[in-house]
Amino acid sequence: MEKNFRITDEDGIHARPATALVNTANKFKDTEAFAEANGKRVTLKSILGVLSLGLEKGDSIKLVVEGESAAEALQALSDVMINEGLGEVNA
Repeated sequence: MEKNFRITDEDGIHARPATALVNTANKFKDTEAFAEANGKRVTLKSILGVLSLGLEKGDSIKLVVEGESAAEALQALSDVMINEGLGEVNA
């Protein structure tokens, strides 16, 4: 399962929201979660991986979730993206 977002936060994805994404991804032990951007794919279970994408306002990011709780995990990660003001769903 996957969902695309456009980054809307003025600071892009920095340490605080990246931590929120990582903490959320790590709640789902039976699921793998990845972020894809700029031709790079990283696990959402690593703060360094997420920060290494260097995402700035206007960039696109794709969240990809695989595993038993994929739908629930993708919804939780989407909620973090929207509630933290990081991004908006990009069809």
